[in-house]
Amino acid sequence: MKEKICFSIDPETFLKIKQMVEKGYFRNRSHVVESAVKKLVEESKKEIKNAYQKD
Repeated sequence: MKEKICFSIDPETFLKIKQMVEKGYFRNRSHVVESAVKKLVEESKKEIKNAYQKD
């Protein structure tokens, strides 16, 4: 089961998300946000791993 959250974004970002859904790139706005967060988490993991490997 997924958790529900609430957040605020600026109107320009909202419009971009809305357009991505309308063009069929994502199922809905939640799908856009969830995909973006997953990507951010994966990139952060890589950056942290690389930072520790440099030492």
